[in-house]
Amino acid sequence: MAVQTNPSIEEEEEEEEHEHEHNGPTHHPSPPSHEFFDLSTTVDPSYIISLIRKLLPLDSSSVNQVVSDDPNRGSITDDKEEEAPSASICNNEHIELSKSTSENMDVDVSCESSHTRGECQDTGDGVERFGASVGEDAWEEYGCILWDLAASKTHAELMVENLILEVLYANLIACKSERVTEISIGIIGNLACHEVPLNQIVSTKGLIEIIVEKLFLDDPQCLCETCRLLTVGLQSGESIRWAEALQSEHILCQILWIAENTLNLQLLEKSVGLILAILESQQKALDELLPPMLKLGLASILINLLTFEISKLKRDERIPERYSVLDSILRAIEGLSVIDEHSQEICSNKELFHLVCDMVKFPDKVEVGNCCVTAAVLIANILSDVADRASEISHDSCLLGGLIDIFPFASDDLEARNALWNVLARIFVRIHETEMNSSSLFHLVSVLVRRIDLIEDELLNQQCVDSSPGSTADPRKTSLMRITSIVNQWIAVKEDAENNGNAEGPVSEIDVKKLLDCCHKFSK
Repeated sequence: MAVQTNPSIEEEEEEEEHEHEHNGPTHHPSPPSHEFFDLSTTVDPSYIISLIRKLLPLDSSSVNQVVSDDPNRGSITDDKEEEAPSASICNNEHIELSKSTSENMDVDVSCESSHTRGECQDTGDGVERFGASVGEDAWEEYGCILWDLAASKTHAELMVENLILEVLYANLIACKSERVTEISIGIIGNLACHEVPLNQIVSTKGLIEIIVEKLFLDDPQCLCETCRLLTVGLQSGESIRWAEALQSEHILCQILWIAENTLNLQLLEKSVGLILAILESQQKALDELLPPMLKLGLASILINLLTFEISKLKRDERIPERYSVLDSILRAIEGLSVIDEHSQEICSNKELFHLVCDMVKFPDKVEVGNCCVTAAVLIANILSDVADRASEISHDSCLLGGLIDIFPFASDDLEARNALWNVLARIFVRIHETEMNSSSLFHLVSVLVRRIDLIEDELLNQQCVDSSPGSTADPRKTSLMRITSIVNQWIAVKEDAENNGNAEGPVSEIDVKKLLDCCHKFSK
């Protein structure tokens, strides 16, 4: 049944036709450029089917073989071709728009231009073609349109009903063009974001396996799309099937090799994202994939990547594109730190502990706020496994201030806020204010007083949280009681210093009183 066209769109098309009646026919308008994809439009099914037909390889025997294995699958050879306007893009975090041109990106391997690596064939008419029923440029144009249309659930389901998976499978087998491979996998990646097409992908014999094979290509854009698609698959309800295709040590080694060696920031983020998807997959899939990955050095690879990214920050090499990479690495390490059977290797690593502490102390948190939140959660996980580490940081007032500075960035994340209070409580109980000299005590109180507004805002936010057993109530109460004790000790020391003419410096008495009142009020 044809999809009904939006009446407003029809009126616009009629007006456009009237305005351009002397410039040629407009009944087959070209799909709009990407900036118009937020419009609510529909696509005639015959247009989508015509695009799928244009992607057929010259040798379609592989398509016929797949179709013949499933008598319920339809045919795309008898449908009428009729173009219509393009569709809107759905709002899905995994869905990506097509790229009209491949980007030249630094990688650790040499990559030839995707437009020069196609497999040319002489069709007998004097024209060499790259292995598809149309030239590569035309194939790329049609493929990119389908890539975008696959973002829509309605269009995605129509595509799989009309054998797009079989057509793309045949192209992945027959075509050597890296650009065509990238587009094919990109389309499948968008299709996989919808339940019905995802089920069809899983049930298409040999498709997942040939997708996994593309992890061994040298082209960064193909690798990006492959990692993205595998990530979507592992995050779906069919994760076991995808995990089975990845379980070979040879394949897992390649995934780790890509993450460890690529200089392409997008590929690094996608490959680490794939590792994170494995760590967060269903237990059966995790049991299959994690042990061999740890054996291959997963933990050390992640820590080495984190070391490199944080070293960039310390050298003031602040590249915004690297922030999402840093966040992905931290999330992967944090994911590994909560897996009971394997967390020890992460939590016992001193280098990692110092790295995440440095991350928390980073001054410009506006740029890397999410990274700092993840680092704080990771510190909480480490301290829960290795409690003695808290003693190492109990005298680091810079770290203490950095932890409090993170609260605004975790305002919508109750788990992260709980983790922050747990870390603060572990630090405060190890501070012996009666044994501190006046200078150290003054500096500590200054750190707390300067952040009174952050502390108060966080406590007000926590008022709405149920303080049931096992929640953050006890660590928060412990922290507030310890802050009260520290400030009172400073007041006593301050009075003695003033009497002896040795006062350290000015601290707002109003802010000190506000801090004490706040702690008293919320520690009840």
